[in-house]
Amino acid sequence: MPRARRSRFLTPVALALLLAGGALAEQPKRPTSAEAARRQADEAERAQAAGIAAQKEAAARAAAAEQEAGRLADERIAAAAKLREAERATEEAASRMDTLAHRRQEAAARLQARADELAPLLPVIERMSLFPAETLLAVEAKPEAALRGVLVLQGIGRTLERQAQELRQEQAALDAADKAMAAEAPKLAAAQAAEAAQAAELDRQIAAAKARRDAATDQAEDFAREAAKAAARAETLRGVIDQLEAERKRAEAKARSQAARAERRKRPAEASAARREQEALASPAGGSLASIGKGQGRLTAPVAGTLVRDWGEKTDAGPATGLSYQAPPGARVVAPCGGRAVFAAPFRSFGLLIILDCGGGYHVVLAGLDRLDIAAGASVRAGEPVGVMPSWDPHTPGNRPSLYVQLRHGGRPIDPSAWLKASS
Repeated sequence: MPRARRSRFLTPVALALLLAGGALAEQPKRPTSAEAARRQADEAERAQAAGIAAQKEAAARAAAAEQEAGRLADERIAAAAKLREAERATEEAASRMDTLAHRRQEAAARLQARADELAPLLPVIERMSLFPAETLLAVEAKPEAALRGVLVLQGIGRTLERQAQELRQEQAALDAADKAMAAEAPKLAAAQAAEAAQAAELDRQIAAAKARRDAATDQAEDFAREAAKAAARAETLRGVIDQLEAERKRAEAKARSQAARAERRKRPAEASAARREQEALASPAGGSLASIGKGQGRLTAPVAGTLVRDWGEKTDAGPATGLSYQAPPGARVVAPCGGRAVFAAPFRSFGLLIILDCGGGYHVVLAGLDRLDIAAGASVRAGEPVGVMPSWDPHTPGNRPSLYVQLRHGGRPIDPSAWLKASS
């Protein structure tokens, strides 16, 4: 009986031990150092994977943005090429109108000169036509002198008749020029209207590109703008290019030094960014003249128009060191090569000036524009619009504006004729 009672009830000590054991069994096990290391390694792998995924996503976005920028640049190039066909029609009509206006001006000047010659004789001619006998008898003279007077008057009459005939011919030439200009005017107006419609679409694309450019600028573009500001203080065009090259080399060396320092400090992201900046400074984006051996024939004619001054022709300042084109009113100027605009601003007597770094030490200079469509630092492709020529009135003869084009290598001008595409 006592043994059975002990089996049914636990002693206080046994009960305490049993409860303590259950509590210990319910507590979680503390992680060991190996488990903590594995957990840290897993977190590091996840962070690395997330970083790689983010890099891939950023690279994909950059590639997509670059592809989209290329597509839009191709659209601008195609629109500019289509517009150039309309500009050629305008150029032909405007040149014909300009020639007729010069012809009319010359005919009017000759007519005025004939009229001025006859003006002093008009009173005598009028009196003789109304009172020939009275005019001869008004002066007392011997018969011989009177006869000589009659002969002289006959000679004067013949001269006056010839001059009157020439006067009528000049008047007829003036009337013909007026008629020709009147017939040509609708053709010019139609060509200008077709050109204006295409130009409006191109302007829309250029404005959109400028907005995107302003929203997304890179370090190379920032450098180009600062370098252009410094170069604008130069005295000569050669000085501008020398200053730009010196600034570019300094910035390139700085980027190279930053990349090396970042690599020594085991900072791959900083090193990669510095290398990209160095490459952008060392080689302009899309520099199409970087390969010197394949350079010939790789420049696009910058404007639709007529070459009016060739390389080496005599000028007041000596032999020409570039080409001069006369273009239709408000013609679009396109980049002759792919590369980066290193200067786009007014400069001295050149007016609005663009300098394109085309790679391989080659620069193209464009001067005489009325409007700039790019800024320093912008990357361009060959054939992409970069500006607009001044407008002028084909009905009024005068000095037509011209686009001045230079090709420079190593800072010195060289003959660009062999570089221009034959199809241009």
